[in-house]
Amino acid sequence: MALTESNAPHAPVQDLPADERKQPTELVVREIVETLLLTFFIFWLVNSFVGRYRIDGSSMNPTLENGQYLLINNFSYYLSEPDHGDIIVFKHPNSDLNLIKRVVGVPGDHVTIQNRQVAVNGVLLTEPYIAADPTYTGDWTVPEDEFFVLGDNRNSSSDSHSWGFLPKENIIGKAIVVYWPVSDWEKVPHFHHVLN
Repeated sequence: MALTESNAPHAPVQDLPADERKQPTELVVREIVETLLLTFFIFWLVNSFVGRYRIDGSSMNPTLENGQYLLINNFSYYLSEPDHGDIIVFKHPNSDLNLIKRVVGVPGDHVTIQNRQVAVNGVLLTEPYIAADPTYTGDWTVPEDEFFVLGDNRNSSSDSHSWGFLPKENIIGKAIVVYWPVSDWEKVPHFHHVLN
C-alpha cells in the first residue's frame, strides 16, 4: 500500500547551527565585501606587473608616435637583463621625467657613433627603425650596471649621447604593446642585434 503524506514517516527536525541561520542580508553583504576585496587584489596585482605609458614627443619616431599609449611589463627585468634593441621605459637619471628609448649598449659594451653610423663592439648596427642617421659623434664604454640608450629619432632625442648612461635601477620596464588609439594597436617592435 502506498504511503500518503499524512502517514509518511518524518525525519526528526534539528536546529541549524547559528552560522547557518544568518539573515540573507548578512550573507549578501559578506559576498559583496569578499568580491570587492578580490577585485582590489587583482587590480593591485595587475598594476604591479603591467604599467601604462603615454608617448609625449617625437624622440621615438617613426617606431612610436606622439600621443600613443603603451602597456609596459614592469616585471620583465626581474627575470632577465635588458638586451640590445629592447624598447624600455625608465626614470630620467637627472629629473623626475619618465622616458622611453631603445637599448643600444649594455654593461661592458663599447659604443661609437661616427660617419653617421652606430657601432657596438666594432660591429656596425643595421637600424631600419631610425628616422635618420645621427649627425653627432661620440665614443662611450658602458659601465657595470648601466646602459646606453638612444631614441629612434636620433637627431631629436634627449638620450645617452647627451646626458650619459642610464643606471639599471632607473629602468621601469619593457614596452609590450601599443593599445591606443585602437587603429595603432600592435606589439612594440623590438629589434635584437647580433653582435658576434
